Amino acid sequence: MCGIVGYIGRREAAPIILESLRKLEYRGYDSAGIAVLNGEGVAVHRCLGKLNNLEKLLSAKPLAGSRGIGHTRWATHGKPSEINAHPHQAGSVVVVHNGIIENYLELKEYLLGKGARFESETDTEIVAHLVDDKVRQGADFLTAVQKSLKEIQGSYALVFMNLNDPERLIVAKNSTPIVLGSGNGETLIASDIPALLDHTRKVTFLEDGEIAEVKAGGFRVMDGNGKAISRPIKEITWDAVAAQKGGYRHFMLKEIHEQPRTITDTFRGRISLKEGAVALEGVPLTVAQMRRVKKIHLVACGTAWHAALVGKFMLEEIARIPAEVDYGSEFRYRSPLVDRDSLLLLISQSGETADTLAAVETARKKKAKVISICNVVDSTIARKSDGVFYTHAGPEISVASTKAFTSQLTAMYLLAIGLGRLNGRLPKTEAKTLLEDTMHLPTWVEDALKLDTEIESLARDVCHAADFLYLGRGINYPIALEGALKLKEISYIHAEGYPAGEMKHGPIALIDEKVPVVVLLPRDRNFQKTLSNLKEVESRGGKILAITNRRDETIDRIAFRTLVVPEASHFLTPIVLTIPLQLLAYYVAIERGTDVDQPRNLAKSVTVE
Repeated sequence: MCGIVGYIGRREAAPIILESLRKLEYRGYDSAGIAVLNGEGVAVHRCLGKLNNLEKLLSAKPLAGSRGIGHTRWATHGKPSEINAHPHQAGSVVVVHNGIIENYLELKEYLLGKGARFESETDTEIVAHLVDDKVRQGADFLTAVQKSLKEIQGSYALVFMNLNDPERLIVAKNSTPIVLGSGNGETLIASDIPALLDHTRKVTFLEDGEIAEVKAGGFRVMDGNGKAISRPIKEITWDAVAAQKGGYRHFMLKEIHEQPRTITDTFRGRISLKEGAVALEGVPLTVAQMRRVKKIHLVACGTAWHAALVGKFMLEEIARIPAEVDYGSEFRYRSPLVDRDSLLLLISQSGETADTLAAVETARKKKAKVISICNVVDSTIARKSDGVFYTHAGPEISVASTKAFTSQLTAMYLLAIGLGRLNGRLPKTEAKTLLEDTMHLPTWVEDALKLDTEIESLARDVCHAADFLYLGRGINYPIALEGALKLKEISYIHAEGYPAGEMKHGPIALIDEKVPVVVLLPRDRNFQKTLSNLKEVESRGGKILAITNRRDETIDRIAFRTLVVPEASHFLTPIVLTIPLQLLAYYVAIERGTDVDQPRNLAKSVTVE
């Protein structure tokens, strides 16, 4: 799931679709494809890898026609391959899809019973067969799509083409974005605005549950039952670069607000609530191998190291496996006690982090298995690992990591559940509860993002401080470390993060009325102890910024400002608490006038020791 482009008009579709897909490359993908409708039928080109490969196919064998759909895919159901690339065809129906069909296994079984034959491993092909089955039974193209959507559970942006009904494309949306562009005698469809801007700036957004019948001269929008919906056309005034930012001032702010989607992309297609199971297709560990693992060594750098610290809590409490966390830059120099009963877990956004990569050689010498959590397909760390759990966050443009971090935490949570089920230490009933919590996570994050305006105001009050202190306890103390790192990275303010219980062992000497103290204070088993630490800060005049998940009069009395996030489950609270810390760092940096996306002295991927 990544980029969608559709075209119906008077010009050749293939070149327009190809160049429009290029505008969506920033979202990341591992395969691509295009289908064009002409007088003789439909022609499809698909390939593994980048759009350059697709361009070569088109040069060797051009696709003529003025109606077409294209797609760039990042694999969820089924490995990256030509056969799993979109578009998918069944009979006369061709489709591209972003999202996840949650009940695809039940639908596939139903269709197999009716004689359908499947070529790919994807959930998307099921949709093409559903619609084709209804068309074969005599249903009108639009009616067939409407009926099929009522049988589908999940999220989707779908674009359908029918070789027997060439004058229209059908578009449908639920929880996954899609936008229509109005041109002169032509209409375009895309999953994001940048794909449209070379051709039109007049756009219309579909809302959840809506369907559009798209023709060259325009389109009509309707609900799932066919009732017409009036939707005004908007004029886009951004330039191309701003469009890539989605209208946000900086890539960092855009990436902060993308987190409900990137978190969803990380877990969808990987969990079975019915079975209480996590699909670990990219992590080839057997039950016997996991039961032999006596310790997991987590190795990472920077923000990923903070994800590893949270991961330690998850692995030990969920999977009941002892875990140890190392900086990549230190691991190879300390003669770690690693053997064939150890598992090395590397965490890296880029998959090219030199210090983290060096840990692989150490593990190999000790005969330990190596798995990784990574965001970049076929990166060096991914290739050198025995297994990879990809985060599917898409390219992260801003140097300061935001969406990659919360995707790493989501992946870590799923991995802990999956490994706990493999080693037999996590009962099925407990796993089901943990996975049910995952389904609420995007909404919790969306609600936390609603603090944006409040935090922007807060930043004006604290942006002139020379020092910040961040405090947290238990599974949330690594989030205090991450909050401090974000602030120092982009605002250049000195900031330190500590476990709250350590404050009296030294850091308390820093506190006075000029030092903002950011305290993570969820209502968990550590609440009262952290509250006691907070009172010690108050007695020394510290300016307390409390972040909690339940309004409390005691906190309000002693805090300079209180931010309230949604009340999430224990293991997912660190993700929700991360959101206001990212926003605070961003808005403080804005007030100080620093380069938010490209802070001084920093690189996105650290590929040297």
